[in-house]
Amino acid sequence: MNITLTSDLERMLTEQARKLGITPEQLVVDSLKERFTSASAVPKTQGTLADFLHEHIGVLDSREYIPSGACMSEDNGKKFAAGLLK
Repeated sequence: MNITLTSDLERMLTEQARKLGITPEQLVVDSLKERFTSASAVPKTQGTLADFLHEHIGVLDSREYIPSGACMSEDNGKKFAAGLLK
């Protein structure tokens, strides 16, 4: 395959390749590989946030830590409003 470049693009390509210590051809090949293979390398199904956090999601019984329980589900609205007023 032959690709015709503008003189500006050829100059920029040559300068960048020189800075990297590689040939312009290698820079083009590397750039094309990066562009076209990175999208296909990503797994199509990565799972949900719950799948990612499944080892850290759970339920605890506050009575294991506080004898009468923490009662964290009681008066949530009032507790939230009080927190906003602080």
